[in-house]
Amino acid sequence: MRLRPLILIWHRWVGLALAAFLIVQGVTGSLLVFREPVTRWLAPQLYASAPAGTPVLPLAVLAQRAEALAPKARVGYFSVEPHQAVMRMYPRDPSTSLGFHLLLLDPWTGRELGRLQGDRLSEGPVGWMGIVYDIHQNLLLDGWGTFALGVVATAWTIDCFLAVVLTLPQGRGRFWRRWRKAWAVKRRGTSAHRLNLDLHRAGSLWLWLVMFVFAWSSVMLTLPTQVYDPVTAALFDTRGFAETMALIKDRKPDPAPRLDWRAAEAAGAHLMGDAARQHHIKLLHPFGMAYIEQWGVYTYAVVSDANVSNHAWETSLWLDGRDGHLISLDLPSGQHAGNTIGTWLHALHYADLTDSLAYRWFVFATGFVLAVLAGTGVAIWWIKRRARLRAAARRQPNFVQSPNFVQPDAIGPILSNQNTMRVP
Repeated sequence: MRLRPLILIWHRWVGLALAAFLIVQGVTGSLLVFREPVTRWLAPQLYASAPAGTPVLPLAVLAQRAEALAPKARVGYFSVEPHQAVMRMYPRDPSTSLGFHLLLLDPWTGRELGRLQGDRLSEGPVGWMGIVYDIHQNLLLDGWGTFALGVVATAWTIDCFLAVVLTLPQGRGRFWRRWRKAWAVKRRGTSAHRLNLDLHRAGSLWLWLVMFVFAWSSVMLTLPTQVYDPVTAALFDTRGFAETMALIKDRKPDPAPRLDWRAAEAAGAHLMGDAARQHHIKLLHPFGMAYIEQWGVYTYAVVSDANVSNHAWETSLWLDGRDGHLISLDLPSGQHAGNTIGTWLHALHYADLTDSLAYRWFVFATGFVLAVLAGTGVAIWWIKRRARLRAAARRQPNFVQSPNFVQPDAIGPILSNQNTMRVP
């Protein structure tokens, strides 16, 4: 507890520095929970409906259809999302510009739904949620914004632990009975300041695990190689990004693979079937493919009963573009403990637990609660600062108290016994 004054200083000033960031991240994160339905409402022409009894087209057919619609482009990553196939397109000639980066197709017919340029402002309503996403991801500052948010997330993660220390009761005896008071919000017979303090402290305690999950998953998404991977590898069995890249880094670029899309899909389906039998998982439906020209490899992904999320590259493999042999298999869980944790962090952060609507609403509410907790922290600092300034002024020899000055009912006791404060 002798470190408590230092922890208090850290929590006060780091909390103030992070407050604006956390408010922005909390509000934008809440809005992004329903990004797909909101965008569909704003731009219904970019989404298709399933004809009765019509199956989704094979992945290879969708890839070939995209390249036929845009002859000067080649398909990179693509996936079949609800009501649309999202195709990431690259120019065949790097010196040329396509004028778009996403080609959207009807996954049941292959009909073109639209092309997106990536310029959120010029795309109209369809780009509005994209702007919210860019604010949440990088503050509209690209790489520098992502790095800044990574620093914020790292400091937030550390503060999650230090803030708990500040709520612990001091002294000896009846620890749990005394700490229980920190988890409660006293609503009757208390001042607005004391209520604000209770909300900040108790709300943070009750939602501590949730806040930690979002803080640490934010580090994973913004500073993966700088912070997240080293820490995870030190604590758990993990196959990091460097180990994955070591499998393909020595491969040469191959702009014209021997396997076309159809052959690659067939090879991927065969390899995935073998993996499913070996690892006792059930394959539900194909999710996406990609050809990575730089290393001459295809990637093939499916949705399986092992998936935590239905809209992420979780059950997947890499195969050679020349002969189709397996290069790497990635499963959502069971291979490496660290990677399993990463899968869950990703799904929890993106509010995608196998399409659970209840969890989406929970994350939606959590984002606004985070903004409120950050706001209450600033309010606590401001009220205490104002009280300290007034107390200092009263100690001046020439101080004359204004007849209109009223001492807040909660400030006097707090100032007279600073050790009772557990949150700055």
